Amino acid sequence: MTHPIPTLQVHASAVFSTIPEHLARRANGQRAGFLEGPSIDRAGNLLCVDIQAGRIYRISMDKRWEVLVEYDGTPNGLKLHKDGRAFIADRKNGLMVLNTATGSIECLLPGPRAGERFKGLNDLHFASNGDLYFTDQGRSGLQDPTGHVYKLTAAGGLETVIANAPSPNGLVLNKRETALYVAVTRANAVWRIDLDDPARRAGLFAQLPCAGPDGVALDDDGHVVVAHPTLGGVWVYSRIGLPLHFIATSAGEMTTNIAFGGADNKTLFITESRTGSILSARLPVAGRAMFSHA
Repeated sequence: MTHPIPTLQVHASAVFSTIPEHLARRANGQRAGFLEGPSIDRAGNLLCVDIQAGRIYRISMDKRWEVLVEYDGTPNGLKLHKDGRAFIADRKNGLMVLNTATGSIECLLPGPRAGERFKGLNDLHFASNGDLYFTDQGRSGLQDPTGHVYKLTAAGGLETVIANAPSPNGLVLNKRETALYVAVTRANAVWRIDLDDPARRAGLFAQLPCAGPDGVALDDDGHVVVAHPTLGGVWVYSRIGLPLHFIATSAGEMTTNIAFGGADNKTLFITESRTGSILSARLPVAGRAMFSHA
């Protein structure tokens, strides 16, 4: 069977909303607005983290911004549980859990073992059975390929998936949940890890030009959607790694992370961290339903 080489489709994005000035100016004089970790809740609101300010925002579709919590931390990624709680990959504190109704936040897991701390968590993804996969990036890179990918089972057990990635970042399961796609930032690549293989063998799914990838998502056809900061855009790859679409930035080049939303789940929301903006673009295929919406 042959696979014809598709023609790359280029899409424009638009600015959906930018952090309001009263939130961008902090009391200590530092500027907020390094956005990451977008997720859509059941009401259609967009939640995201602000790494600089230690905040979690909730943004309505009529573009009203609300600070759910501001705390002493460095939140980097966020995913929603089906019970409404937000699980947060925090580089400083570990794995955090936010009650989105009350704004209370607590540390669920500070490190892989008692008395130890994670290197610096980055992003996370729920399987359909409630297992939580997350990346521990820290300062790993080609000089120190010791970044970890972990799985926290729904029953509470912690397992190491891989322990040799040079800066693991965003991640998402394939449709059958037999493989895990991981953005490996310092290798400028997306790896595919075979979860059915006891050795958890990893292969190269896509090699990116210039800077490395960040957030990753999946659409309903099994295509892999990859945010590419510094280049300023988002790629959509076929299941065999062919580039199908490129969504170009309309503000700034730090396109850090992505989430599908909208009434038909065909709107891609993109966090752009240079300008503190949320971008949006329409795609032909809906995003894969998240665990929070199951």
